[in-house]
Amino acid sequence: MDWLSHISQINWLAVLLAFVSSMVIGFVWYMPAVLGRRWMQAIGKTEDDLKNIDGGAGIWVPMMLAAAVTSILLAILLSALDINTFWAGAVFALVIAVVFRAGGHVIHNGFAGRPSTVTVIDSGHDILAMTVAGAIIGAMQ
Repeated sequence: MDWLSHISQINWLAVLLAFVSSMVIGFVWYMPAVLGRRWMQAIGKTEDDLKNIDGGAGIWVPMMLAAAVTSILLAILLSALDINTFWAGAVFALVIAVVFRAGGHVIHNGFAGRPSTVTVIDSGHDILAMTVAGAIIGAMQ
């Protein structure tokens, strides 16, 4: 399968909406009133600690780049596999998120000795964000 040839078939509006949905979901998911306080407690940080992290754009740019690349690659895969409905896109992205994203959190956080709460919160975010992105892209293929 020449999956790179599917780049020309990408619906860039769908990719943009998937990217924006990922950012919005992350913003809400990690708000202190939602799961942010639990997550901060699990990683041993406070709001002040996170506000005072050095790096500025150096923290946000890679995260946004990773979310954009994820949306683009998801669009390429959905196009290459001829997945072009809301539900099919959502289910495909859900499976990919559970296997690769949540699986990665389990492995890395396990070896890092991080609390399971961190793994559950981060995995839940990734699963939801990718599933929504897949649904958007699938519906707009």
